[in-house]
Amino acid sequence: MSHPYVTIDLDKLAHNARAIVELCRAHGIEVVGVTKCTCGHPEVAKAMLRGGVGSIGESQLENIRRLKSAAVDAPCMLLRLPSPSEVDEVIEWADVSLNSEISVLTGLSQAAQRRGRTHDVIIMVDLGDLREGLWPRELIPFMEEALRLPGIRINGIGTNLACFGGVVPGQANMRRLVEMAAEIERTFGIRLEYISGANSSGLSLIAAGGMPSRVNQARIGEAILLGRETTHRRPWPGTFQDAFTLHAEILELKRKPSAPIGERSEDAFGHQTAFENHGDIDRALVNIGREEISIEGITPRDARLKILGASSSYLVVDMSGAAGAFKVGDELSFSLNYGALLTAMTSEYVEKRPAIRGIISEHASKED
Repeated sequence: MSHPYVTIDLDKLAHNARAIVELCRAHGIEVVGVTKCTCGHPEVAKAMLRGGVGSIGESQLENIRRLKSAAVDAPCMLLRLPSPSEVDEVIEWADVSLNSEISVLTGLSQAAQRRGRTHDVIIMVDLGDLREGLWPRELIPFMEEALRLPGIRINGIGTNLACFGGVVPGQANMRRLVEMAAEIERTFGIRLEYISGANSSGLSLIAAGGMPSRVNQARIGEAILLGRETTHRRPWPGTFQDAFTLHAEILELKRKPSAPIGERSEDAFGHQTAFENHGDIDRALVNIGREEISIEGITPRDARLKILGASSSYLVVDMSGAAGAFKVGDELSFSLNYGALLTAMTSEYVEKRPAIRGIISEHASKED
């Protein structure tokens, strides 16, 4: 093994997607499977589709191109707001995009007309998370202009919560979204196809029956990929949390002091780390570092091991709890959170491999 690698259990991903789709379908909600954390990995998208998602959501046009070139047969939603410089590529590759700027919509309209196409758009509204979207008072004037644009079909409104500001989706803000959709429909005499109001943070509200009935689209990534809702990062019932596993190789294994010796300054990343002195310990250098992954988001699968820190090239692990159990050249396995999975999947230095297929029981495994 020359590089660290991530194994992907596609059967577990399909299982997770099926669990989320069945929940949402019972409440009249269609699921967009979000693959952006995996850099548009085609096999991940196909696993989600096997699990029943209706379309795929991606934040990068390059990833949408990758998916369509790999024969992923599903509509693709561009989740990141389009930039004015890429309107032609958006029309070429994306089936639907999220938007909040009239100048960009105008560019999309012109690009759609040049290609003789009609492009679907969901208008984003900011309900307090302070990420993308129109402020509510701007919505009606915006729609008045947007509905005049040829080549553009406004087929819904949406919002994004629990990402930047951590605002939790609840009945009050979801009802506000539905009310704004109703106001648009009354004002302009149209019917919006989608009210896109949920992501993985909304699963608890959906399961409790608290999501307003007109919210009929959910954009779901982490709950499928890692089997977790995103308000408290709790495992979601009936899903696997270990569809992705990071593997890295021990390069050095020596007994050394637990605290640095000599006058200290900042480390290579400008930090002054506090070290506890436990005497000599068994320390391993592992072939993955901050150049490849977000170290703070990984956890050894072997509970006897403890991550001490990392440089750009190495992960440093306290192996004392498993003295004698490992040698140089052995692999260590790690669980990943969302941030670590994102960096691992987008790193060219981390290989991506399908897990060896096995039989999955009817019930999902519990969290490791």
